[in-house]
Amino acid sequence: MNGGEPPYPRDLIGYGRQPIDPQWPGGARIAVEFVLNYEAGGELCVLHGDDSSEGTLTEFNIPALPHQRQLLVESSFEYGSRCGVWRILRLFEQRRLALSVFAVGMALARNPEVARALTEAGHEILTHGWRWFDYKDVPEEVERAHLRQAVALQVALTGQRPLGGFIARTSLNSRRLLVEEGFLYDQDASNDDLPFWTDVGGQPHLVVPFAFDTNDNRFITGSLGTGEDFFAYLRDAFDLLYDEGADQPKLLTIGLHERFVGRPGRAAGLARFLDYVQAHDRVWVCRGIDIAQHWRTHHPPR
Repeated sequence: MNGGEPPYPRDLIGYGRQPIDPQWPGGARIAVEFVLNYEAGGELCVLHGDDSSEGTLTEFNIPALPHQRQLLVESSFEYGSRCGVWRILRLFEQRRLALSVFAVGMALARNPEVARALTEAGHEILTHGWRWFDYKDVPEEVERAHLRQAVALQVALTGQRPLGGFIARTSLNSRRLLVEEGFLYDQDASNDDLPFWTDVGGQPHLVVPFAFDTNDNRFITGSLGTGEDFFAYLRDAFDLLYDEGADQPKLLTIGLHERFVGRPGRAAGLARFLDYVQAHDRVWVCRGIDIAQHWRTHHPPR
């Protein structure tokens, strides 16, 4: 606010009154990115050397147990890797739609068949860190080692390294570490309807925002009850952005979890929304890397 204060580290302005024209391929009025979070087997668990069981975003909304296994919570994550992920992949395969996948390294290591299926289908696998836990109090050297471990594991399983990252429960070091480890973009922001460039250590870095309202985790927080609720909310978000896209095209991201929307009653709502999207023209269904490459080509950093 005055010359004696350091620069404010947040951007509250963004693109402002007149957003940039993203120039989506084919003159699309909206870009839609479906994102599957794959986390089963990488969550907090005493079997993994942790001090407690997982207590965040669980099906049963029960607190973590210190120094004990929580078998009911473990079974919810297991449903995601045993059943839910395959149901979701089948829905997208039937419609020939591509996914971005936020994959926890330890989770992929425990179910390499999922990694192979994602690669064979042409989905993009972004790193979701080595573990699905909070990195805010993790030493920087440990977080960097985890990131490198996740990259090495993905290369070993798929032959490809991740180019995008989504750590989610980040530390203040997470974005800088992604840049230093050669990632092209990340999705660890929820502050815009369009990608944007930010400065990290004096170099431009691309951020593709990821929405948390159009996300199936709201089944667990209690703000969504049925698959029809999910469909209705996604439809309303899509319709408004599609209308705006007549002169101001935007990006809509849809967050999915194998253990949540992979359940049959919820998956039915997802299926209806996929069909709804495909009933519209001038829609670009894309992966995060497609968005990032498009933005680097058409809107390079100044």
